[in-house]
This record gives sequence, C-alpha cells and structure tokens, in this order.
Amino acid sequence: MAGKGAVLLVGAGDAIGSAVARRFAKGGYKVCIARREAAKSQALVDELTAEGLSMHAFSVDARQEAEVQALFAKVEKEIGPIEVCLFNAGSNVNKPLIETTEKLFFKAWELACFAGFLVGREAAKYMTARGHGTILFTGATASMRGGKGFAAFAAAKFGLRAVAQAMARELGPKNIHVVHLVIDAAVDSEAIHQRMKAAKGIDAKDIPADSLTKTSSIADAYWFAHHQHKDGWTFELDLRPSVETW
Repeated sequence: MAGKGAVLLVGAGDAIGSAVARRFAKGGYKVCIARREAAKSQALVDELTAEGLSMHAFSVDARQEAEVQALFAKVEKEIGPIEVCLFNAGSNVNKPLIETTEKLFFKAWELACFAGFLVGREAAKYMTARGHGTILFTGATASMRGGKGFAAFAAAKFGLRAVAQAMARELGPKNIHVVHLVIDAAVDSEAIHQRMKAAKGIDAKDIPADSLTKTSSIADAYWFAHHQHKDGWTFELDLRPSVETW
C-alpha cells in the first residue's frame, strides 16, 4: 500500500459512499469519508481498520465553504495528499411543481450543485498544484432529463453536470481527470428497498436479481475511471441494469 495517497469521499453515506470506500481502501488507498455526522460511518471505519486498511471519518457540511476548506486542509495535513475526490451528496426530492417551495428548491440546489462546486474547486486547488488527480461526481437520471415531480432535483443535478463538464474541459489539460457518473437506475440499497416496499409492497427478497444496480458495481466503475490512461479518459459514463428501460 506504500506510495498511494488519500481518497476523499464527500457526501458518503451507507450505500454508494461505503462501497467506494471499501473498493479504494482494499486497493491500497487511505480513505477518508466525510458526511454530516462522522459517527454514522464509525462501523465502517471499525470494519476496515480491523482488516488492516486505512480508513478515517470526518464531519462536514459540504454547503459551507469554510468547512469544506478546513476538511481538505485537515486531510492533506493529517492523512496525505488527496489523489481522488468523490462528490456524492444529493437531495432526491420528488414533489409536484406547485408544492415545490422556494426553500425546498434552494435546498436541493445547494446540496447537490453548490456543494459540488465547493468540493470540486477545493480539490482542484490541491491537485493542480501537484499536477495530477481525479475528481469524481455522482450523477443520476435527473442529470439528463427532468421528470415529473423532479423540477428541484433535476435543476440541481443538471447544474452539477454542467459544473463537472466545465471543470473537465478546464482541468484536463492540467492532468486532472474529471468524471461524471450517471446512475440511470435504482440502486440496490436499504433505502431503495424500503421505498419499493412502501410504494409497491415488494420485499427485498422478491426483487428480481440484477434489476437494481449494485453499489459494488458503481464502486468498480469509479475505480476503472480513476485508473484510465490519460490517452483515453472518460468524462461521462452511464450505468443501468440490462432490464432498465431507457
């Protein structure tokens, strides 16, 4: 594991964030999970630390510039140079248009777009100084099209995609690889299982195999993108199960 730097995952929850943490930790990186409450990741930290892997958790409100800057400075000083940064935060809000308040719309944008800008900008500061690095953004179906009831969420995800695209064009020539991963699928996670149970009465055990995208598959996609040779970089990659209608 010698020689590998830090991976900072911002907005890393118990589904995609944990899977990416496992993949990069087992790949030899020093992994730092950052979310609103670091204590929620303690079980994962204990699990991977027990396996002899490098794993750390931090608290951050990614919407606050000063907190984001302090987080990057702390990781760089205490853990190591950040080679990979993933922004995975978002607010999947589904509300009829006339019920979408100003506060709700702004909150969705602030968390999924503005916070992504702050994290991406801060990562770029450190990476451009060193002349290399990878910045990853988690997108969704809403990054590509605005669906019924998703005006707030789609606006935020469209905006994040635009930020990522602008960053990729600016930073690519500086040897910084920017990747936007569109997850055009329901993710195989406890939250989705509960949502399917409430909406359709479907138990997790009755969900057809491979009809949801596994978090490990998402983590593998990020691992692949990070390790692409610079003569064949991917900016945007979309993932979905074979049975997904698109």
